Amino acid sequence: MAASLSLLQGACAYRYQLVIGPKLASSSGSQRSLIVEAKATTRRQDRTARHIRIRKKVEGTTERPRLCVFRSNKHLYVQVIDDSKMHTLASASTMQKPISEEFDFSSGPTIDVAKKIGEVIAKACLEKGITKVAFDRGGYSYHGRVQALADEARENGLQF
Repeated sequence: MAASLSLLQGACAYRYQLVIGPKLASSSGSQRSLIVEAKATTRRQDRTARHIRIRKKVEGTTERPRLCVFRSNKHLYVQVIDDSKMHTLASASTMQKPISEEFDFSSGPTIDVAKKIGEVIAKACLEKGITKVAFDRGGYSYHGRVQALADEARENGLQF
């Protein structure tokens, strides 16, 4: 089976053509070919698509606002949002001084940092009279930092 190695030449293109086998003995002299398409989405685009699917189902109201999580390589952000008024009611992140001074995380937030942020957001919500929230994991899997944040917020009085 003779496969074309021209894939390396067109690495930036989205479509490649591979020749799968010897030339067919036909009068037209054509070859059988298979079109292979490269994956056009990145991990960020996949997460955004998951977040859009989640947002179709999870909506923050005045009685039950949405607890939204955003995770970057260096920081972790949480907001409590009333989608009916398009208003942020409370927020917490690793950019805030009390959290950034307490923990030394040079390579990004750890599970311990996520637990602290969950505790801070729960206390901020309870001070404003918010007890029930709808959890929006932001397209991230419910594992690791996202799960630690949610568990700590639950332990400190928020109901999901």
